[in-house]
Amino acid sequence: MTITTRLAIARHGQARCNVDGRVGGPKTCTGLTDHGRHQIELLAARLAAQQRTGPAFDALYTGPRPRLQESGRILAHALSLPLHTDPGLDGPRHGQADGQPWRDIENAFHGAPHTRPDQPYAPGSDSWNGYLTRAATHLAALLEHHQGQNILIAAHGETIHAAYHLLLQVPVQTSAHTGLGTNHAGLTRFERHHDQYGNQYWVLAVLNDTAHLNDRATQSDQ
Repeated sequence: MTITTRLAIARHGQARCNVDGRVGGPKTCTGLTDHGRHQIELLAARLAAQQRTGPAFDALYTGPRPRLQESGRILAHALSLPLHTDPGLDGPRHGQADGQPWRDIENAFHGAPHTRPDQPYAPGSDSWNGYLTRAATHLAALLEHHQGQNILIAAHGETIHAAYHLLLQVPVQTSAHTGLGTNHAGLTRFERHHDQYGNQYWVLAVLNDTAHLNDRATQSDQ
C-alpha cells in the first residue's frame, strides 16, 4: 500500500467571535484571542518537529478571514513555508447573520445551520449543503493541482466537514444527521492510498488530534 497524497487540515485557534458567541463572517471577524494564538503556536511546534523527520509539507494554504490569516502566518513561520491565501477556502457566507449572536440566529432558524441543511439560515446566507458542495468542489480542484504532494490547510471547521463529504464520498444529504468534532487548533489528516491492484481511495487517518495542546505532549514530540 502506497500513500500518494496527504491532506492535513488544521482548524484555526480560538477566535474573538468564538468567545463572544457571534457569527464571525468576513465583515466582522477580528482574529484570534491570545489563547487562540497560543493554541496554534503549540500546533506549529509539533508540526515543525515532525517536518524534520518527514514527510515534509509541500504547500500551505489558508482562507482570507483574519482568524485564518493569523493561524496560517504562525504555521508558515514555524514550517518555513510561503502562505498561500485562497478565497475558495473561506467559510460559509453568512449574509445578514454576519456579526450577530449565534443564539439569535439559531433561535430564529430553530436550530443550527445543519439542522435544515438545504435552507439559508439568514437572508443572504449559504445553506449548509450549498456551502459543503461549493467548498468540496474547490478542494477537489486544489488536490488535483497538488496530486502526489503533502498539503496543509489552516481552515474553518466547516472546511473539514466539506473534506469529509468529498474524500470519503459521504453524500451531503446526510449532513443533518452526521457530524465531526473540530476543536480549535485540532488537526485532521486524510491520506490517498494506492494498492498493488491499481485501486485508489481516501482514508481518514486522524480526526481532530489535539494532543499538542498539552505542553508536555508537544515537548515530547520535539
